Amino acid sequence: MLRTPTGGAGHGTAPADDRQMSIGTVLLQLREEFPEVTISKIRFLEAEGLVEPQRTPSGYRKFRPADVERLAQILRMQRDHYLPLKVIREHLDALARGEQVALPSGGVRELTDGGPEAERGRATAARIGRAELLAAAEVTESDLVEWEAYGLVTPAAEGGYDAEMVTVARLVADLGRFGLEPRHLRAMRAAADREAGLVEQVVAPLRRHRNPQTRAHAEATAKELAELSVRLHSALVQTALGIRLH
Repeated sequence: MLRTPTGGAGHGTAPADDRQMSIGTVLLQLREEFPEVTISKIRFLEAEGLVEPQRTPSGYRKFRPADVERLAQILRMQRDHYLPLKVIREHLDALARGEQVALPSGGVRELTDGGPEAERGRATAARIGRAELLAAAEVTESDLVEWEAYGLVTPAAEGGYDAEMVTVARLVADLGRFGLEPRHLRAMRAAADREAGLVEQVVAPLRRHRNPQTRAHAEATAKELAELSVRLHSALVQTALGIRLH
């Protein structure tokens, strides 16, 4: 469980639930459990409506302890169960109603539990088999065969499918319901490969560094660049289509 700042006795501090923190303080707290989280990530989750910090009259974000714990729940669901943000929002709404939620690792557990069960969840969710992928995407074997033929979904070298492929399969299935076939999505795959190449150009020198901290920084940088790339791609598509999001 994340720790929140506490005041000394007799200083008239506000109750814990009313204490407000800056985004920098929130970042430091989250990094105890999520070393690679960034301010950009927190702002992205806010932009997606998953957390709603208060704003001061001058526009600064102020987070309460409940906001920090909500962010931690979101990050755990992404890290341990590879859930898309839409599903995470549904799970959080269910938790707010006092319900339990079934997660991809196959069990029902409280998401605020960061103990041994969380470790088991991470281990079982790291890779899934073909049958599990078909069930997660709600598609048939022939669909998956076609996706693999077009290079949209690929198994890991060690066998099975990792987190990213689970997400890809779900998205390809969702697009298919609008009539978009795998042959229509080849351009998206090509664009993704080009974007990945740009990110690799930036982080490659860091990955070759002998210092382990520098190499770790390379991975964090790659993730942040990937996140920014996705947001830019989304904004460009919306702009091209003349879509206004309110």
